[in-house]
Amino acid sequence: MAEQAKVPAIRFAGFTDPWEQRKFGELYRPVSEKNDVSFGRDKAISVANMYFNPAVYVTEDSYLATYNVMRLGDIAFEGNRSKRFAHGRFVENTIGDGIVSHVFKVFRHVGDNYDLSYWKHAINNEKLMKDVLTRSTKASTMMHELVTADFLEELTLVPSLNEQRAIGAAIDSIDNLITLHQRKYDKLVVFKKSMLEKMFPKDGESVPEIRFAGFTDPWEQRKFGELYRPVSEKNDVSFGRDKAISVANMYFNPAVYVTEDSYLATYNVMRLGDIAFEGNRSKRFAHGRFVENTIGDGIVSHVFKVFRHVGDNYDLSYWKHAINNEKLMKDVLTRSTKASTMMHELVTADFLEELTLVPSLNEQRAIGAAIDSIDNLITLHQRKL
Repeated sequence: MAEQAKVPAIRFAGFTDPWEQRKFGELYRPVSEKNDVSFGRDKAISVANMYFNPAVYVTEDSYLATYNVMRLGDIAFEGNRSKRFAHGRFVENTIGDGIVSHVFKVFRHVGDNYDLSYWKHAINNEKLMKDVLTRSTKASTMMHELVTADFLEELTLVPSLNEQRAIGAAIDSIDNLITLHQRKYDKLVVFKKSMLEKMFPKDGESVPEIRFAGFTDPWEQRKFGELYRPVSEKNDVSFGRDKAISVANMYFNPAVYVTEDSYLATYNVMRLGDIAFEGNRSKRFAHGRFVENTIGDGIVSHVFKVFRHVGDNYDLSYWKHAINNEKLMKDVLTRSTKASTMMHELVTADFLEELTLVPSLNEQRAIGAAIDSIDNLITLHQRKL
């Protein structure tokens, strides 16, 4: 907001008046309305996340009498420092009357020039509130403590009630879209996980639980050595830094750290469709994982073991999902890796002797295309988010 003009850079049509400078003490008053125990555990509010938290830990219900009442539209100061909020933050109650721990200072708005949606965003806006809280808080061991008298003397700029309503409604509409895409994204992630389980055979089965129409033949048991062969094609330096592949994330990473370009000659070539073993253990991958090259020919550090598919019964999209499927690959990698200090190391000979079930090429294509379509929807909602 321009200091002299006292108006924002972007405004809705019809609003031209400068915003009015007001003290926070003219907008809010401190309240310490104690709970008379008419509010139970089911009305205990988590200030940090603004929801009712009936699992609040108190030894006796009578202790709830020490809690402060926080009415709809009240704000509370939450003093935890974070990367986003350097001096703590205010949070507005948007969910309804409830109670908060006595450690929270609660303020109630004064007068009628108050739109709940506008102040929800304004009072929680780090850009708007940072200087205010820098001057009106003091640091303690774990968090910032609000000095009420100092806060109430601080100044802020306030639009008319109608402009507050317009701004609040606009930002709420964006929030609703974010929530919509977040829900769709979350549902698609769960749906994909379910499909990855049901479109591949369970242990002891030769066909998956879900199949596309027209496919009835059992899947064929094959050794990985019949599907992949190890390759150690060294870079002849025709591949430069711009073709260095990040195996963990499968993208070209020209910022790869090497002191001299000549060192790239130690890198292994990884062609489109090749797979590489990435041995870092994680919550999701207990023994490391395979990652398929889906982005094009490039190079990877010599620490990665690279394998190339054998024969024509190979659909790139299918194997991208199959080879990276923890449910499918966990037992295989449990038997064909050994733990080292930082990660798991693949024992190539053991891996190539392991068995897996393989569908026909046409069924591979159908499965690969189906999961790719889910991935595309996930990516779409992620981008919108």
